[in-house]
Amino acid sequence: MRLNINPTRMELLKLKKRIVLARRGHKLLKDKQDELMRKFTELMEESRGLRREVEAALAEAQANFVDARSIMSKEHVDHACRYSGMRTELRVDYAPLMNLRLPQYDFSVSGEYFSYSVVTMPAAFDLALKKYKEVLPKMIKMAQQEKALQIIAAEIESTRRRVNALEHILIPNLFETIRYISMKLEELERGNITRLMKVKEMIQSK
Repeated sequence: MRLNINPTRMELLKLKKRIVLARRGHKLLKDKQDELMRKFTELMEESRGLRREVEAALAEAQANFVDARSIMSKEHVDHACRYSGMRTELRVDYAPLMNLRLPQYDFSVSGEYFSYSVVTMPAAFDLALKKYKEVLPKMIKMAQQEKALQIIAAEIESTRRRVNALEHILIPNLFETIRYISMKLEELERGNITRLMKVKEMIQSK
């Protein structure tokens, strides 16, 4: 669609400069989109592998917990789980990726994990809690990766829309407007030449 611009040489020069800038911006955005897609794919593969590990560990922990629960009363389970001496701390930092800030979770554990007498509790319960403890850092990392994937995916979509707008709307419109103005200027030039020739003929005929 042609832009609503006066067909003058000054506007033609401005449009040609806009074409150069639009093409440069399109290339930069396309390069950004490609790099984001590469990072997204790489992170997605890593996240899928980590999710499989987490799901397998949680399934194993849950199986141990069910075994322990089958020979323990609900009160014993509640008491053993309620008074844990373990303390966790989660700190959030941010890593830059282009114009994005991806969260980085720093997870630390302190204190005693087992706050009950191991003599009075079945081994399956110990194994379940141990497995939960081991899988917790992986769950934190998985949450970090999936949040990063959400942020990158949103940026890819935003960048894709901008690339398409430049490629399919703005740049074609600029070219169409440049052709229109060029044709108008050529028509004006031909009209001026025709008038000059007529004036010259009139002067020569006198």
